Amino acid sequence: MKLEFSIATFAVLFGGVQQVAAFSPSTILQNKYAAQSSIRHVSTMAAVETEGSVDEMDYATINSLTFRQLQKNCKMMGLAAKGNTAALRTRLLEEFGLATASVECADEDDECDTDDAISFVNEGDPDFDFNVLVSEIDEKCSFGHWKAATRKLKKLNKRYATDEKPVPRETYIAVLEACLENRLQGARASEPARKILEQMSEHNYDIPSNLGNQCIANCMGTGINGRHDDFGGIDTALAMLAAMEGSPSGSQMISVDSYGAIVSSLSADGAVEEACLLLRAMVVEHSFTPPLGTFADVARAAAKSKDMSETVIQVLTLAKAAGYVLDSIASAEAGRDLLASGVIAAEQMDSIPLGLRLLTAASKAEGCAPDRGDDLVASSSSAAQRACTLIHRNAIDQAVNDDNWKLAVKLLQLMTERSLTPATSVMRKVVSVCTKMEKSRKATALLLDWVTRAEEGKAEKPPLPIFNNVVNTCEICGEEDLTLVVLEALKKVHETEGNIVTTNIALKRLAKQGNLIAVEGLIIGMLQAGVEPNVVSYTTAIGGCVKAEDSAMAYEWMKRMRSRNVLPNYHTYNTALAACLDGKFESTARASTIATEMIGDVGREIAEGLKGTVEYNSVVPDKYTKVLARSLMKQLRENWRADDINIQVAKSTLRVSLLQLVDFEKTDAASEAKRRKEETCVADGDEECVDDVISRVVSMTKEHRRMEV
Repeated sequence: MKLEFSIATFAVLFGGVQQVAAFSPSTILQNKYAAQSSIRHVSTMAAVETEGSVDEMDYATINSLTFRQLQKNCKMMGLAAKGNTAALRTRLLEEFGLATASVECADEDDECDTDDAISFVNEGDPDFDFNVLVSEIDEKCSFGHWKAATRKLKKLNKRYATDEKPVPRETYIAVLEACLENRLQGARASEPARKILEQMSEHNYDIPSNLGNQCIANCMGTGINGRHDDFGGIDTALAMLAAMEGSPSGSQMISVDSYGAIVSSLSADGAVEEACLLLRAMVVEHSFTPPLGTFADVARAAAKSKDMSETVIQVLTLAKAAGYVLDSIASAEAGRDLLASGVIAAEQMDSIPLGLRLLTAASKAEGCAPDRGDDLVASSSSAAQRACTLIHRNAIDQAVNDDNWKLAVKLLQLMTERSLTPATSVMRKVVSVCTKMEKSRKATALLLDWVTRAEEGKAEKPPLPIFNNVVNTCEICGEEDLTLVVLEALKKVHETEGNIVTTNIALKRLAKQGNLIAVEGLIIGMLQAGVEPNVVSYTTAIGGCVKAEDSAMAYEWMKRMRSRNVLPNYHTYNTALAACLDGKFESTARASTIATEMIGDVGREIAEGLKGTVEYNSVVPDKYTKVLARSLMKQLRENWRADDINIQVAKSTLRVSLLQLVDFEKTDAASEAKRRKEETCVADGDEECVDDVISRVVSMTKEHRRMEV
């Protein structure tokens, strides 16, 4: 045994270790990197986040880059971005001419080995120091001293291991197992474990799959960049993954859970594109079937960004390619989250069919009882609920615009089944399209359901015009029983008998029956209640006279409306003229008087101008007026043939005003009236309903053509 003394030994004997160690090269480097470690994160981010800053990086900055930052900078420099951490770092160092600085940054946990001051050399056994250190490593691992074991492993690699005699695989595994205790010692042993995996890969050692997968799973947490108490993280896991892929067994030893854990951490960290690429590699390249939760994590992260909607669709496509069936995944919570993200993306892309298809798929899933799959998807989050509501609303708007009342009703029904609250405007549109298409029973059912929801506090009260439209539709369809039901609901909801429109609709129902006494009583009731009848009210009353063939009462209503300062319009005159078509001479004479009054009102309208709207206030004769006037002239001819009047007298008196109505469209007054009519805006809102009421009243005569206003 030969005893050798080094400079350090001499210092121990004559001056102490600490003084000399302070000037030794290893200590100088250690102190240098220890000082730099406190600003490592700031310097690293400043170096890699600013474009073009790679030209200014030094050795310390490159040595502190994370795995993804190393890959990014290699790509920016046009270098290969594959390999483990050491390979990537070496490429950058060589690119910047820093490869001579081969001393790697010391870990914060590294300590100076003060026992190296005296070295013993056994010339009889050249591997004596190597074997002793291996034994010490094994001893430390057996006691669970992972820090001491990793320091000694580093010493073994640095001082004694050679290409001909590398560190044994069993030693790496022993240290790795010690590091893995207590979930990588609370992720504090993540970096040492990463280095061990990379060194085993460099030496072409087979990495035990269970140890490698445990390292990947335990090095990630829920902090920033997937770190746990500022240890480990996504970059460390990716470096471990690269090391395992570079081992002899390759990616076959990596479990689907390891890939999935990295994908989920990338998604939580906002690196959605990287997560999607890795997920695609799992499905396409490795033929894995990741858990639904992995797909849901990526889709959820992508759905939070409006510009990554297509990524969500790609995730859904990958889930289908992995073997999942969209119609059944809603039975699992992760599947519902995935579908919810798809619905959010569909709304962002304004793809109504896709959104409805995903909800339909959720509704088909079994195992969600007592709830429905689509209901659970829609209520999974506030964003999903909002997206589902908007999709249904837009779909209903399209159905209403296309007059597709069946689809609109179905979509409204689905909204309630999916616990979505339709807005008042949405319900109004659906009811209105049903009334427009004259679907009285469906409109009534929707209205009554609306009333029930309002009573339960789930919706606002239906507005009064909706009741009027439904009542009018029921009258058009001859559903008198439904009319009474709607009127009773109106009285219950608004605590009123209705407004003028509602009363006019009720008048129309009585007028169609020819019940003149009831019509008169209802108008008297309006006056007593302080509701002033309008031109529609009186025109409806005259329409009842048409049904009863009572021209005298029709003319009486015209005098009464004038006494209330309500002026007749051309609908009123046409209805009154129609009431005179009963074959009686007295009615013919009365029709001549009405025609004379109409011609007089036309002259005043042309002279003074139209005050109001064409359909509601104008008295200018239309084509139907001409038809009625001709019919009355024929009736007059029958009267003089029956000797009720002299033919000459009839032609010189009664026939004159009727003939003026027939020839009115040939006069200059007609041209002027037509020009003004084209310049006048057509009435909207309630007046459209008014015109419809008027046209329906006039249609009660046999010879009347239906007016479409």
